[in-house]
Amino acid sequence: MSKLLKTDCEGFHRRDFLAVGSAGILGLTLPGILASEAKAKASKTGDDKAKAKSVILLWLAGGPATIDMWDNKPDAPDGIRGQFASIDTNVTGMQVAETFPKLAKIGDKFSIVRSLHHTIPSHGPAAVFMTTGNKPTAAMQYPSYGSITSKLLKTEVGVPPYVTFGDLRNGAVGLAGYLGTGYNPFVIEGNGNGTRGAGFSVRGLTLRGSFTLDELEKRDALLRKFDTGFAGLESSNDLVDGLDTFHQQALDILKSDKTRKALDIQTEKQLTRDLYGNTPFGQGALAARRLIEVGVRFATVSLGGWDTHQQTFNRHKTTLAPTTDTVLSALIQDLDDRGLLDSTIVMCAGEFGRTPKINKNTGRDHWARSMACVLAGGGIKRGYVHGSTDASGMAPATDPVTPDDVASTIFNQLGISPATELQTPTGRPMQLFREGKVIEKLIG
Repeated sequence: MSKLLKTDCEGFHRRDFLAVGSAGILGLTLPGILASEAKAKASKTGDDKAKAKSVILLWLAGGPATIDMWDNKPDAPDGIRGQFASIDTNVTGMQVAETFPKLAKIGDKFSIVRSLHHTIPSHGPAAVFMTTGNKPTAAMQYPSYGSITSKLLKTEVGVPPYVTFGDLRNGAVGLAGYLGTGYNPFVIEGNGNGTRGAGFSVRGLTLRGSFTLDELEKRDALLRKFDTGFAGLESSNDLVDGLDTFHQQALDILKSDKTRKALDIQTEKQLTRDLYGNTPFGQGALAARRLIEVGVRFATVSLGGWDTHQQTFNRHKTTLAPTTDTVLSALIQDLDDRGLLDSTIVMCAGEFGRTPKINKNTGRDHWARSMACVLAGGGIKRGYVHGSTDASGMAPATDPVTPDDVASTIFNQLGISPATELQTPTGRPMQLFREGKVIEKLIG
């Protein structure tokens, strides 16, 4: 993983993208800012009409060259044509690059969106667009998919609504935006390969030393007495309400063994662990599946290293494509075998694609005008290719779609209308996705 942890061309590290603070009054490593700004009031919107219950996002940080993956152009001219041949999937007419042989065997379980495009070739803003469904602006910070699900979908007691493994980007992506930091994700630390215990843990939710749950309850009761005593001094009870809600959620996770057991992937069959591959990306995806099983609504697992301005074909062939092929195919197959794919959406994407033209360093540069992503489950069509790009992969040729269209489609499947209105802390109404439209052809 060392090569995948380097900074990209804009200087951002691909390591844990959420900086979380230090110890709080309960002995939990909870950030003060998270507690003080938390406003997590539960909502039950969407569950009654949802086809899907949860989402797993496999995030390819840095901008994958999907022209060499899921929209191969073997007949393009020299200087554009990549080094990989196309192979048939088990669906007539659907092909992928030869570096995805495992995915090719399960083509009947997912869709490829080949006509995805936008206009932002910079990593951070593009990642914001792809993970919020809203074009970034200086005046507003939009909430991520996971934060929206945390806000609008009810979650089982004792499990976090939204979790992330690894990083998306530089601390600005994957967060709650105008919803308030109470809807930020719980960060999962570790690589899944620990010799003792799970190898994964929720950052900040640990009891130190011999500190017991009984002692935690007593300290919590004392804290609440202080809260009650000072409540009359508050000009608004919004802060207190938010703190209480987040505080209780953290306590519920600590007191329940659901999350701890789900993260203990050492208890999983070795055959299943091997299916996902012995990498942090693979073991993280396995843990995400286990968390979804116990009620987590949204999980993001990240793989960096896709900013391939140099030696793109060698990096795809040796590390990036084999790892992604193994993990994506394993996750889709495993969910389907367990009867979970119908209720779980899997999305695999990055912030943009790469230039059709190969540069002098045998790499591809930033290119947002055409890209592809994989979608599966949750009522998304199986064995389907949506849209196409022109012969050189420069731009969409048929059925063009944008990130806000993809977002609208995912949340439509979760039973949440793209036109749903949320509110900023100042009371300003905000439509969920301002310009997105449901991609009806993608829905099975």
